[in-house]
Amino acid sequence: MNESVIVSIAQLQNRGDRLARLGLAMARHRRWIMAVQWMVVLFYLGVVTLPAFMPLPDADAHIYNNLVLFAQLLFWGIWWPFVILSMFLMGRVWCGVFCPEGALSEWVSRRGLGRAVPRWMKWGGWPFVAFVLTTLYGQLVSVYEYPRAALLVLGGSTVAAIAIGWVYGRGKRVWCRHLCPVSGVFALLARMSPVQFKVDRDVWNHAPQQKHGPIDCAPLIDIRRMTGSSECHMCGRCAGHRDAVTLSVRVPGSEVAALREQETRPWEARLVVFGLLGVAFGAFQWSASPWFVALKQRVAEWLIARNDFALLQDNAPWWLLTHYSQVNDTFSWLDGLCILFYIGTTALLVGGWIWSWLHLAGRSLPGNRRRNGVRLAYSLIPLAGVSVFVGLSLLTTGQLQGERLVFPWANDVRLVLLVGAVLWSLSLARAMVLAAAVDRVRKYGVLMMLVLAMAPVPVLWFVQFRIW
Repeated sequence: MNESVIVSIAQLQNRGDRLARLGLAMARHRRWIMAVQWMVVLFYLGVVTLPAFMPLPDADAHIYNNLVLFAQLLFWGIWWPFVILSMFLMGRVWCGVFCPEGALSEWVSRRGLGRAVPRWMKWGGWPFVAFVLTTLYGQLVSVYEYPRAALLVLGGSTVAAIAIGWVYGRGKRVWCRHLCPVSGVFALLARMSPVQFKVDRDVWNHAPQQKHGPIDCAPLIDIRRMTGSSECHMCGRCAGHRDAVTLSVRVPGSEVAALREQETRPWEARLVVFGLLGVAFGAFQWSASPWFVALKQRVAEWLIARNDFALLQDNAPWWLLTHYSQVNDTFSWLDGLCILFYIGTTALLVGGWIWSWLHLAGRSLPGNRRRNGVRLAYSLIPLAGVSVFVGLSLLTTGQLQGERLVFPWANDVRLVLLVGAVLWSLSLARAMVLAAAVDRVRKYGVLMMLVLAMAPVPVLWFVQFRIW
């Protein structure tokens, strides 16, 4: 064997050993993780709560001398984009080690009523519905721009997490498992990470039963049967259990490439296509879109011509539609309706286009066309995750631009990331097609259909960066 190959294998083994030791350290030093969680809770409460009770910054305010602007950059410009990035790199470490809502929900659950999780809460569509409703509502109240809106949306989610924890579960994260608005997104992105807590079933089954007690798994996972990282919160509690659970390295995206038909979930596929590539995409684009302005002007002219001014009023409360007259930023009822229409139309057109091509591609693969289409939707996770990261990065550069920090190369980097995401998605789809054992003509036909399916996303981002 070539010496360089032997060295590479040794390096991988050493890296795996270091990861395994890190996992065991996480299990041994649980108190340190809990201390980190509570520090994040205090920090989160301060960043979200304090700015909401301060006056809005004036024209001379800067990030370095105004807490509202500093918190806005910290939370929306740095915190959230890198939470998304962390899912690609480390799985759901954010959920298990840092998330304040998860920590609070679990803590109160240990002291609450401890009722059984009701059947309605286990419906698989809640993550999709919660994500869509939270995204739409956040746009109506301008959650990225105003601290009161951020407190309303994020604080409301935190209060709901605490309430669910108080009523249901016994020291478990019921909210995180079933109702969290971003849990479904994190579960999808975590499938791409290069690390996971891997379970060796043979070692597990042959371990002496009397030496091992039950695992306190907060997200309610059956560890013995865990084969991926979508639901694992990477908290490390199970590391070393029965000598069968190990923090280990893997090929990024390999979990998706090897995904079996019975492991797919239609609601997750809808979250990828209509949620991340539809609703979220429209939410990032409407404020920069001349099409949105033209739509609103046309409808306003039509209403004025008929002496109907009800929808042109801007008398909605701030918690329903953006209303900050002191900075001349108020939404009329027409604004709110146009925002919902634009985002909804984007979701239906872009998502519908992608969904149609996925199911058309599914016809070329053996088996059920619908299930094949759902499975192929998972190959779009890289594009969906990078699209969200690109959208959040616009908040970062927009906020820094107010400080006269301009990055003329930022859009070029974003387009490169999107092209890379398309190629990554195609490589995952190729692995899925090869596993289906189809001939070369069908393979390239399916891949071409997926190129057509993904095309609107980079094209519309290009339009925003280069034309609008």
